[in-house]
Amino acid sequence: MDKWLKLPDFIRFLIIGCINAGISYIIYAIAVFILGEVHYQLCVALQWILSSFISYLNQKFFVFCTRGNYIKEYLKCCTTWGISYVLNVIILEIFVRFIIHNVYIAQFVSLFLVSISTYVLFKFFAFKKH
Repeated sequence: MDKWLKLPDFIRFLIIGCINAGISYIIYAIAVFILGEVHYQLCVALQWILSSFISYLNQKFFVFCTRGNYIKEYLKCCTTWGISYVLNVIILEIFVRFIIHNVYIAQFVSLFLVSISTYVLFKFFAFKKH
């Protein structure tokens, strides 16, 4: 654990972010398998609810290593995710319409840019150390 904590929090954020994305996709895939493809929007909602809590715990304990303030930090994380989603939609739309025109590449770039803002929001807002 000492080696882990010696890594810069941005590197820890990238590693945990990849793990969280994998967990989110698995939750979504299982929900679609159980509930059926027709209920994919419900599956996305279930995935967000379940994975956001898991992501919050991973960010809290393995990236920013904060103590206490569980409910306050979780609500701030939900705010951060909401902002990140809106940023993703806006950036993606701009890239697809005016810059890149390829939805796959545009989303990849958008996710990269949004990840940077999410890291900043987590570090200085959701998990801000006093």
